[in-house]
Amino acid sequence: MSAYVFHFGGGARNDDPRAKDKTITGGKGANLAEMAGIGLPVPPGFTISTEVCAQYNTAGKQFDADIKAGVAAGLAHIESATGRVFGDAANPLLVSVRSGARVSMPGMMDTVLNLGLNDVTVEGLAADSGDARFAWDSYRRFIQMYSDVVLGVDHHRFEDALEIAKEDNGYYADVEMSAENWQKLVGEYKAIVAEELGRPFPQDVHEQLWGAIGAVFDSWESERAKVYRKLNDIPADWGTAVNVQAMVFGNMGDTSATGVAFTRDPATGEKAYYGEWLVNAQGEDVVAGIRTPQYLTKAARERAGAKPLSMEEAMPQAYAELAAVFELLEKHYRDMQDIEFTVEKNKLWMLQTRSGKRTAKAALKMAVDMVGEGLIDEATAIARVDPMALDQLLHPTLDPQAPRDVLAKGLPASPGAASGAVVFDADTAQARAERGDSVILVRVETSPEDIHGMHAAKGILTARGGMTSHAAVVARGMGRPCVSGASGLSIDMASRKARIGNREVAEGDLITLDGSTGEIMAGEVPMVEPELVGDFATLMVWADKHRRMKVRTNAETPLDCQVARQFGAEGIGLCRTEHMFFEAGRISAVRQMILAEDEAGRRAALAKLLPEQRADFIAIFDVMAGLPVTIRLLDPPLHEFLPHGDAEFEELAEVTGLGVDHLKRRAGELHEFNPMLGHRGCRLGITFPEIYEMQAQAIFEAAVEVALKSGEAVVPEVMIPLVATKKELQILRALVDRVAAQVFADKGKTLDYLVGTMIELPRAALMAGEIAEEGTFFSFGTNDLTQTTLGVSRDDAARFLNPYVDQGIYPRDPFVSLDIEGVGQLVELAAERGRKTRPDIKLGICGEHGGDPASIAFCEKVGLDYVSASPYRVPIARLAAAQAALKA
Repeated sequence: MSAYVFHFGGGARNDDPRAKDKTITGGKGANLAEMAGIGLPVPPGFTISTEVCAQYNTAGKQFDADIKAGVAAGLAHIESATGRVFGDAANPLLVSVRSGARVSMPGMMDTVLNLGLNDVTVEGLAADSGDARFAWDSYRRFIQMYSDVVLGVDHHRFEDALEIAKEDNGYYADVEMSAENWQKLVGEYKAIVAEELGRPFPQDVHEQLWGAIGAVFDSWESERAKVYRKLNDIPADWGTAVNVQAMVFGNMGDTSATGVAFTRDPATGEKAYYGEWLVNAQGEDVVAGIRTPQYLTKAARERAGAKPLSMEEAMPQAYAELAAVFELLEKHYRDMQDIEFTVEKNKLWMLQTRSGKRTAKAALKMAVDMVGEGLIDEATAIARVDPMALDQLLHPTLDPQAPRDVLAKGLPASPGAASGAVVFDADTAQARAERGDSVILVRVETSPEDIHGMHAAKGILTARGGMTSHAAVVARGMGRPCVSGASGLSIDMASRKARIGNREVAEGDLITLDGSTGEIMAGEVPMVEPELVGDFATLMVWADKHRRMKVRTNAETPLDCQVARQFGAEGIGLCRTEHMFFEAGRISAVRQMILAEDEAGRRAALAKLLPEQRADFIAIFDVMAGLPVTIRLLDPPLHEFLPHGDAEFEELAEVTGLGVDHLKRRAGELHEFNPMLGHRGCRLGITFPEIYEMQAQAIFEAAVEVALKSGEAVVPEVMIPLVATKKELQILRALVDRVAAQVFADKGKTLDYLVGTMIELPRAALMAGEIAEEGTFFSFGTNDLTQTTLGVSRDDAARFLNPYVDQGIYPRDPFVSLDIEGVGQLVELAAERGRKTRPDIKLGICGEHGGDPASIAFCEKVGLDYVSASPYRVPIARLAAAQAALKA
C-alpha cells in the first residue's frame, strides 16, 4: 500500500495509526476507517491523504507513480470486496469521490457520485440490477455532476433541460421520469457537454476517476473554500483528503432511500433524533435542497403536521438499525454525530459520521446534558463550546409580546432572529453589509458559491430545502438565523421582487425572520435583552471554576456597566473618559476649554465640567459596587472635540462671547498633520495639567461619596495613557497623588487607589522596567500598541489588510486577533520587565483583543492578571479564559 493511500471497509486490515489521524486522512476518511473498525456497515473504499493535496498543487497538478500505484491498489481492494470490476461491461463497479478536510467544511468542496458510468457500463448496470430506470437515472446524475465539478459546464444548463423534459411529459417530480425519459435526457446532456467543450463526455472510466480526484483537490483552492477557511480560521496548508468509495444506491426504488441525521437536535440540543430522508433518491437530493425531504421520526412529522410518512413508519427495520447505530456512535465519539446514510434494497449503509455543526444554544445544552449523563466531564464540556459561538446568545431576541405581521412560514432551520433589508443575491448582500446595512439574503436555494453573502447577511431565507439543506447547515455553523423551505416564497429576479405569502416584497424592503419558529414577518419586530440562565449559566459557573484570569469590561456608561455585571464582569478594565465629553450638554464647555488662549480660560471651562464628570463616576462606582474600576484620563487628540461647520462655530461663539473668526483661527492653530501621534494622551496632561487635575478631582470625590454612602470599598485605578517615559508617569502620578491627598483631607475620608499606565507604545514596552518604578499596574492597550508597532493606522487598515490576510502575510487581521509574533513579544517583554521591578504589579489587557479567544489564550500564557472586553463579550472572555487555563 502507498504511504499516502489508506484502505477501509470490506475487511481491510490497516494497522497504520495514520489511517485514523484526521490530520492525515481528514475527518471523513478517519471516521470511515473508525466506523469500519467497530463493525458498522461501511461501503469499502480508500483515502488519499491530505499530504497529497499540497504535493498536487506544487507539482503542477500532477500525480507521481507512487500515488498512481496506491490508487490502483485501492481500486483493487474495492473490486475484491464488492465482487465488481471498475469499467467492466457486465458487472461494473461505480464509486463516489468525495473531499474530506480535517475539520468539517459542509458544502465547500466538491463531490462526484456514480463515477464509472459510460455508454457501455450503464447497460451492464441496468441488466445487473434489473432496473433500467435506476441505471439511466444514475447516469444522468453522473453526467451533470461530473460536467459541473470536473469539466466546468454550468449546472443550470442541465437543470433547464430536465425541467423542459418534465414539462414535455406532464410530470411534476423527477421520480415520475421513466427509463426511456432518462435515456433520452442522457443524450441531451451529452450534447450539452459536446457543445460547451467541443469534445464528447469522457467514456474512459480511469480518465473519469483521475479527473474527479484532481477536481476535489482543486476545490480546496476554490473561492468558496477560501472564504469559509477565512471565516473559520482554517489554515490554508491543511489541505483536503480524497475519499473514493464503492457506491451504494438510494435510488433503486421504494425499498431504497437516503438521508442525513443527527443524534441530537442541532438547533436546540434536545436529546432526540433529528434528520430527513428521501425514498428513491441519492444524498445530493437531500443536502442540495433539490427535493423537499421527509421527516426521520414519527414525532417530528406529527409535530410539523406533515403527511408523508417518516422513515420510522415507512422503513421500521432499517430505522431500528439506524437508531442502534446512533447510540453506538454517540457513545463511541462522546459527542453529537452528523450522519449520512443510504438504504439500498432494505440494507443500511453508513457513508459518513462527524461531530455535527450546532447552534450555540444547542452546544450549551448538549455539553451540560452530556456531563449529567456521564458521557463527558466538566473540562471537556468547557472545551467543546466555541467561545465566539456564544455571541449568538448575547444579543437581543424577538420580543414575545411585540405584534407580528406574519407573511408566511417556513422551516425553522437555524434559530435566532434578525431584521434587515431584503436582498436577492450574495454579491448585493456583501456590498450592502459593507456599507453598514443589515440585510436578509432571500434565495430560492443557497449554494456554496453564496458563502460570502450568507456571512454578510443577518439572516437567510430560502424557498426550497429542508432542515439539513446547505442553507440550514451553513447558517447554523455561522450562527445566522435561517428559515428554509418557505413554500409561500417565490422570487422574480428580473424585477428584483418576491412574493411572500399574499404580499409583494421588493429588494430593500424590511423583513424579520424568526429562525426558531420559521415565521417571516413584514417590517422590523422589537427585540428583548438576553439573560444568562439555564445551561448558559451552568457552563459559566464551570468556566469560572477552572479559569485563572479575571475578566473585566470596557465600559463608561451605567447601562454598559449593568450589562457587563449581568454577564459576570469582575470590574472595569477601561473607562474611556473622552466618551463622556462628547455628550450634548457638555461639548460646548469642552470646546471652550480647548480653544481657550490661557490657563485661566481653560480652568473656567473645566469648572463647568467638574460636576458632570463627578456625576459620571458616581454612577459607575454605584453600579460596580466595590469592584475595581480603571479610569483612563483624557486620551484622544483635542481636534476630535473641535466644532465642525459654521453652525457649530456660531453656537460656540454665543456661549463664549468670542468671535467666530477668532475661534476658527484658534482651531486652525490646533490642527495636526498626524494627530494620533501628536498632542494626545499623557502629553495633554504634561502641557495642560489642569485637565488631568479636574478629572482626578472628579474621580476621588465620586469615590469618597460612594464609599461613604454604601459603606463598601471603592478602589479607583487611575490610568495615564500613552506614556513613553518614566518621567512622564512620575510627573503625572505626583499630580494625581496631590489631588487625592487634597480631596481626602477635604472629605475626611481616605481610600486606597492605584496609579498606573496604559502600555501602547513600543518604547513603553521596552522601558517597562523603569516605568514600573512609578506605576502600580500596566494595562496593555493593544489597539494602539498594534498600530504603533506595525506602523498601520487602524482607521485605514480595512482598505488593504484583507489582501495581507489572504496572502498569508498576517494569519488574521491584527486588529481583531493579536499579532502574537510581533506585538505579542512586546507584551511578553513588558510583563517580564515590569514584574522584575515590581513583583506585585497588576497586568491586564484592555484593547479589543480582550474579547478574542486566541488573544486571551496568549494572555494566559504570559500570565496576565485579567483581560477586559466589551460588555457583550464578557461571557466569551470567561469561557475562553477557562479553556486557556485548562490547556496551560
